Amino acid sequence: MKQSADTLKKLSFELGGNAPFIVFDDADLDTAVAGAIASKFRSSGQTCVCANRLYIQKGIYDKFAEAFAEKVKNFKVGHGYDEGVTHGPLIHDRAIKKVEDHVQDAVSNGGKVLVGGKKLPDLGENFYAPTVIRDMKNDMKLAHEETFGPVAGLFSFDTEAEVVKLANEAEVGLAGYFFSTDVQRIYRVAEALEVGMVGVNTGLISDPAAPFGGVKQSGFGREGSKHGIDEYMIIKMVTLGGMGKPLQGA
Repeated sequence: MKQSADTLKKLSFELGGNAPFIVFDDADLDTAVAGAIASKFRSSGQTCVCANRLYIQKGIYDKFAEAFAEKVKNFKVGHGYDEGVTHGPLIHDRAIKKVEDHVQDAVSNGGKVLVGGKKLPDLGENFYAPTVIRDMKNDMKLAHEETFGPVAGLFSFDTEAEVVKLANEAEVGLAGYFFSTDVQRIYRVAEALEVGMVGVNTGLISDPAAPFGGVKQSGFGREGSKHGIDEYMIIKMVTLGGMGKPLQGA
């Protein structure tokens, strides 16, 4: 912004996120697990809209944790040309260090690793096992920093108001997801979440026809849809005067 200010260039920023992923007691369990897998672990957790904080309501918490961990156990990490591989490496050594830091912080503060939780040096320096950790707490690093890696931390919550407050505590607001079969709750929570994009009962929201972008420190402007085109348009207004003359030939 500073570099562009002296020539008044128009800007559009997408600056990352820390996406909350909320599962309410009334959600369909299979749908929620499938959505969490798609949102958290695609590209090994290395997209700006990947779920980062998974909030599961207490009534469904244990069932979700068990079913989710079972799915992750079936992943195969390796090199992309090898048969059956589902997940590959992280982008560089700094990514590995951040993932490892988040996992160690969670474990040292009471988190329980259900799957993974370790580097895979036999595959290469930048490989890390897809990880699920339960019993997460809000003072852990993963709650406040975007991991950008294959680590799913499961937090529990009691009430709708509580989880919306936790979700909105982030300084960023790119994407958010929640699962519920209650139509009234869907409208309440979708409106209350401070994010630019909301996925309801789905873990995949990106589409060329949808306006992609965030709020707060996730940036401003939109990509995609007519709203994305508007970012590159300049409005020009023409006012016509002198239109009060009588009809010609009158």
